Order: sequence, then C-alpha cells, then structure tokens
Amino acid sequence: MSDAVDFEALVRQALTPVEPPADLSARVEATLQNLTELAQDELVAWDARDKRDPRIWVRTTAAIAVGGAAGTALVVLRARRRGSRRRARGVHPVGVASRALRDVSLEARKLLP
Repeated sequence: MSDAVDFEALVRQALTPVEPPADLSARVEATLQNLTELAQDELVAWDARDKRDPRIWVRTTAAIAVGGAAGTALVVLRARRRGSRRRARGVHPVGVASRALRDVSLEARKLLP
C-alpha cells in the first residue's frame, strides 16, 4: 500500500489561508469608483436622448442597477475603513452606531452630484 493518499494532509494543504494582495482594497475601491462614474455618465446622457425609445430603457436600467450597487458598495467600504480605526479604540456601541451612520451619510454625499 505504498500508493496510499494522505487525505488529511491534502485537506490541510487545500484549506491553508491565502493572503490577499496588498493593493486589493485600493483596486476594489478604484473599480467601484469607475463603475459609479460610468453609470452617472450614462444616466446624464439619457436625459438628452429620446425617452420614448424602449431600446434605451435597458441601458438606463442597467446603469441604475450597476451604479446603485457600486455606489453602495463604495460607501460601505469607505465607512468600514473609517470605522475600523475607531473600533480599535473601543467605545460605546451607541456611539459607534451613530458615527457609522454619520460616516455613511458623509460618503454618500461625496458620491452624489
């Protein structure tokens, strides 16, 4: 039985943690920012076009969905980054919640034109 496979070693090797790249957060943020800006540009261009053409509705609906999702993810990502610095100090949960809401509203105001 020299061909026996050590399944425990294989599972341990498969489940070893993998560190994400150092610039992953910056790349994700840049991608979300780019998607949000592209969706905004599409929606601004839609105002100038004929709104009765149903072929344009699909692009507009996609721009709203993609822009909304990317914008929301960007707001959450930036607010979490701000909150993680404060959480390290250890404060009262009500204070953390109020600051989190304030951070989310501040980041959302930055994205909206």
